[in-house]
Amino acid sequence: MSFSRASLFDFPLLIKPLALSHPSSVFASRRFVTRPIPGLCPAVLLPTRPTQIIAKSSSVTVQHVSEDASEDHHQSKDVSGDSIRRRFLDFYASRGHKVLPSASLVPEDPTVLLTIAGMLQFKPVFLGKVPRQVPCATTAQRCIRTNDLENVGKTARHHTFFEMLGNFSFGDYFKKEAIKWAWELSTIEFGLPADRVWVSIYEDDDEAFEIWKNEVGVPVERIKRMGEADNFWTSGPTGPCGPCSELYYDFYPERGTGDDVDLGDDSRFIEFYNLVFMQYNKTEDGVLEPLKQKNIDTGLGLERIAQILQKVPNNYETDLIYPIIATVLELANISSYDSADEKAKTSLKVIADHMRAVVYLISDGVVPSNIGRGYVVRRLIRRAVRKGKSLGIEGDGKGSLKGAFLPIVAEKVIEMSTYIDSDVKHKSPRILEEIRQEELHFKKTLERGEKLLEQKLQDALSTSDKKPCISGKDAFILYDTYGFPVEITAEVAEERGVSIDMDGFEVEMENQRRQSQAAHNVVKLTVEDGDDITRDIDDTEFLGYDSLSARAVVKSLLVGGKPVIRVSEGSEVEILLDRTPFYAESGGQIADHGFMYVNSGENQDDAVVEVSDVQKSLKIFVHKGVVKSGDLEVGKEVEAAVDADLRQRAKVHHTATHLLQSALKKVVGQDTSQAGSLVAFDRLRFDFNFNRPLQDGELEEIECLINRWIGDATRLETKVLPLAEAKQAGAIAMFGEKYEDEVRVVEVPGVSMELCGGTHVGNTAEIRAFKIISEQGIASGIRRIEAVAGEAFIEYINSRDSQMKRLCSTLKVKAEDVTNRVDNLLEELRTARKEASDLRSKAAVYRASVISNKAFTVGTSQTVRVLVESMDDTDADSLKSAAEHLVSTLEEPVAVVLGSCPDKDKVSLVAAFSPGVVSLGVQAGKFIGSVAKLCGGGGGGKPNFAQAGGRKPENLSSALEKAREELVATLSEKLG
Repeated sequence: MSFSRASLFDFPLLIKPLALSHPSSVFASRRFVTRPIPGLCPAVLLPTRPTQIIAKSSSVTVQHVSEDASEDHHQSKDVSGDSIRRRFLDFYASRGHKVLPSASLVPEDPTVLLTIAGMLQFKPVFLGKVPRQVPCATTAQRCIRTNDLENVGKTARHHTFFEMLGNFSFGDYFKKEAIKWAWELSTIEFGLPADRVWVSIYEDDDEAFEIWKNEVGVPVERIKRMGEADNFWTSGPTGPCGPCSELYYDFYPERGTGDDVDLGDDSRFIEFYNLVFMQYNKTEDGVLEPLKQKNIDTGLGLERIAQILQKVPNNYETDLIYPIIATVLELANISSYDSADEKAKTSLKVIADHMRAVVYLISDGVVPSNIGRGYVVRRLIRRAVRKGKSLGIEGDGKGSLKGAFLPIVAEKVIEMSTYIDSDVKHKSPRILEEIRQEELHFKKTLERGEKLLEQKLQDALSTSDKKPCISGKDAFILYDTYGFPVEITAEVAEERGVSIDMDGFEVEMENQRRQSQAAHNVVKLTVEDGDDITRDIDDTEFLGYDSLSARAVVKSLLVGGKPVIRVSEGSEVEILLDRTPFYAESGGQIADHGFMYVNSGENQDDAVVEVSDVQKSLKIFVHKGVVKSGDLEVGKEVEAAVDADLRQRAKVHHTATHLLQSALKKVVGQDTSQAGSLVAFDRLRFDFNFNRPLQDGELEEIECLINRWIGDATRLETKVLPLAEAKQAGAIAMFGEKYEDEVRVVEVPGVSMELCGGTHVGNTAEIRAFKIISEQGIASGIRRIEAVAGEAFIEYINSRDSQMKRLCSTLKVKAEDVTNRVDNLLEELRTARKEASDLRSKAAVYRASVISNKAFTVGTSQTVRVLVESMDDTDADSLKSAAEHLVSTLEEPVAVVLGSCPDKDKVSLVAAFSPGVVSLGVQAGKFIGSVAKLCGGGGGGKPNFAQAGGRKPENLSSALEKAREELVATLSEKLG
């Protein structure tokens, strides 16, 4: 979200109530209703639609009043969600706070997966790592939390997506002002009756107690002292911490104010405002030392205060969420919310909540995938699909059985996004397409997956175990093959009283792919070891745009993360300089390589350090390298020299990346946006949002465009502009970058303009040539192009030419005849393989004929011929042919079970039952599975034919013996 303070407040609200101007507002009408809200005021005037109230409460009596009442509405306090947000920000702006935009849901902080709190964007300021830009600030932060996902829709207040309104002080005001303003906001601006607001404080925080009691005037009986677990905030084992104070709204004050009152009683209280007084630093010894700069961090839940002010039973029935529920009601053909049962209401809430989260996550660049943030999006969409199915929504809910219904719900979320994030509407085509594709993809496998899950649940419940459980392997199959997030499997299983072997699931995940990192739900502000070093070091001056070498002074040395004064030959070291020509890895571009030389003035260097990486901690550059010779000391002057050839390769690929993005927008559409990049010495990689593979013709057109721009020999223009001016000029922001008030703009006139801190060529002619080497999908809705340019292009072409020459020599043909020759060879290979397969099948059938005399009968008046035998090393396909031959030649009814060991660690099994056996209720698919388990495998199939495999050939003989015994016993029982 990128709005200025002026744009935030220049709403039509200055002329008429905001609710009347918001197209998605549930109050968008000139009619009004009176809602008596006990203790707030005699009546709150709420505008409403002519025929319905969307911010609903089943307990509210709707009374239409005269049209003249609207003339007085501007004097009443509007309690729509959009208005509450604006009033909060306006309240603190009038008290000297800078209104700042919400940060992205994708945080810069590597310790958290998603933005989970309003304070996250200010973490470096709270840590003292960066100077404050303003003394105090206020925000409306979009947040995502998934740690209590199973409670969403079941409780009144749990959400995955929510807005946290916050006011923050960075060493400016402290406890007294924070408390007084919180009370003034709550009781005067929002009009909460003072006798309904309780406060909690940390048990030892006498200062807060005195302020609440003596300066604010809260009665002692409504101030509750609580322990460390509830009212003392810590950032981790060490680091900033402090007591906190929370404000609670009392729905039932008539229950009294005795000592036994529990603020944790959700049926009576709702916590709506939390004030954190960051006043201590916790040392490793557990000692609390006063901070020199005391900070304030607060959070007021928008959905919670809206529930209170709009007088509705829960957050979901506020105007922030209920319009989305109303959309789902229509798609589910449910006449009204009140007519739905509790299970349906839960499903309605889950869909509405999850679609809010999904829309804003995709808008911020997160797309469905099986790892990290993408897995969160995928999981939420698939939960919503299942909830939609439980509501009876078919297809798109509007008649198209092959359509998707979630995009229709998402359209309502987007419609309501204007004052949350204005960028969402501009991105709506991509958002809706991502959701549509994910829903339809999941639906394809949902039915089959549900059948398998039901089978596994029945199997678990049919066992004699007191604690039925689905194996980790089965849970993984549901996840990997059918797209069931394991959390969904666990939810469904829990409803049936079945658990999941999560340890086993994790083992399977580890074997299949690298484990994605789980979201941290606590913001860590622990100070790292290096902080004491960097605190006294000024920002590194970067000289690399204009120079590839510079004299610099060593300010600090680190070995293994610990500070040292001197390093010697062979040491791996991290070096902090006062200035540097080395580019630090950022914006997708890898770091420069090069050397540092220490020379005391004589002919020979005193020390040489090879630099292989440069990272940036805020504005301090950390050079990583190895001392190749000599000693290096803190305070020494070095000559820092960048490898010019490698820098040129990076410059070429970075500028080529900008040209590639412009070409993609021209060829496949302006909605295409960057989703990641890598600018390396040997290639470039560009990830972008797109929902299908690029056609060969499109790739050729993109290459032609870029090479034409290269041939135009256009000089690049680089300038520094205010961020707002740069965006107004049309500059594109690079993925994953955070920008300051002034930004660097790199422009290829007439072709490309981007905000970019990377290094670039001076003229497009320096790129020389561009070639796409691959295009592929890497996640749902994400494509990846890899390409080479400049010197890497020459190396690529030379390598391909060398490979072609070797191929021509091997095949004894000219280059233009290679394709035909390979096609002919492949056809010859296919023919030879088919002939070999036919011979193996014939051999297996012959061997089957030999062992057919080993068949025996089961039963007396009615008999079944049975054959259970091993066929040595026969392959699986030939084993199948042998079984089919035996069933067709032996007298009906017949049951055949064959096994073999075609490879060292492989078992093949097959069961073939004739119709007469199947009619007895004996099925090959179910029978073969238990046999395969004895061989360390599994399998299944149809009632008349099934195949299975295993990994323990040594168990084949005993498994076949067991199969013979069980088959005889089963048939004997069926035949009577």
